[in-house]
Parts: sequence; C-alpha cells; structure tokens
Amino acid sequence: MRLKGKVVQWNADKAFGFITPNGGGDNIFIHKTALSNRSRTPQINDVITFSVAKDKTGRYCVSEATFSGEKLKKNSAKKANKFSIYLAIIFLITIIAVYFFGLFPKYLLLGYLGMIVITFFAYALDKSAAKRGGWRTQESTLHLFSLFGGWAGAAIAQQLLRHKSSKKAFQNVFWITLTINIGALIWLYSSSGAKYLALLS
Repeated sequence: MRLKGKVVQWNADKAFGFITPNGGGDNIFIHKTALSNRSRTPQINDVITFSVAKDKTGRYCVSEATFSGEKLKKNSAKKANKFSIYLAIIFLITIIAVYFFGLFPKYLLLGYLGMIVITFFAYALDKSAAKRGGWRTQESTLHLFSLFGGWAGAAIAQQLLRHKSSKKAFQNVFWITLTINIGALIWLYSSSGAKYLALLS
C-alpha cells in the first residue's frame, strides 16, 4: 500500500531523515537511496509518496519513495559488468602466474594483493554505511586505493556489491586510475623502470 507523508527532518550530510505519515503515527526513517529521484534533495515539508519496508535490523523504513507529482520509476536490475570482472580476474591470475615463473617481484605481488583486499572491503563498508546512513568513505579515497593497486578489488566490488557501478563520473575516474596503474606497472618492466623493479624483488 502506498502512503503519503511530509519530510519533517533531513540530514543533508548523511542523506537521511524522517517522514510523518499523513494519517498520523510514528515518524518513519528515510534514506536518500529510497527515493526514485536521487538528484533532488528533500526539503522540510516536501510531500513524499512511499511504501514501508523493514531494514536488516527489523526497523520500519521508507522504500520506493517519490516526490509529490513524480511517478515511481522501477529500476530494472542491472547485470554485472562482466568485462571489468573478467579483467580483474585475468590480472590476478596473470600476476600470480608470472610470480611463480620468477618474473614478478614478491613484494610487488604482496602489495597488489593487499591493496585489492583493502579496496574490496572499503567498498563493502561504504555500501553498508550508505544503507544505514552512517559515515561514508570519500570517493577520492576509493580512487586512491584503485590508483595504488587496488583497482581489481574495486572492479569486483562495484559489480558484485552493485556499488558505484552506475555513477558515470565515478566510473570515468575509476578507469583513469586503472589505466595509470597498469601504465606504471608496464613502465616498471621497461629499461627506465628496471632498477626500481629490482628493489621490489
């Protein structure tokens, strides 16, 4: 059943607030991710049409919310970007295989694996924070993790967790960080970077 109510509280920094149903009753928690139109920031007294659901803790919260006069847009589930996942998996298999052939430095391998794991969990924590309205990880931090070798973990997390995968501006920067990191790795294997590569052995 669809209900209507007014926004009575909104925290712009954490992107959540509360709605008072028109029919009375307790205020209901709403996070910005529940809105069909996420480009618009709710204001006090905005009229919202919504459904009620339960979150993972059993707390009632707003879902499928729209501003007054707007239609609910049902977002069809997007398929995972298999290309980025395949690229990440191929990269992981390649550096591990090359290591066993003695052509990839041990510390460089450990550095990549460590950053991949750290980056994946950074995305997972940010996704969790977004759902509960908690403290978010800055996008610049996520990009730095990718730049310094964690891009494979980012690629897998984006698709498996469905986090930051549809934000074009974020994706553009992500692919730039990936390209720079791969470019730096290729440079290490050139004559100019050989001496630095030896330091990682």
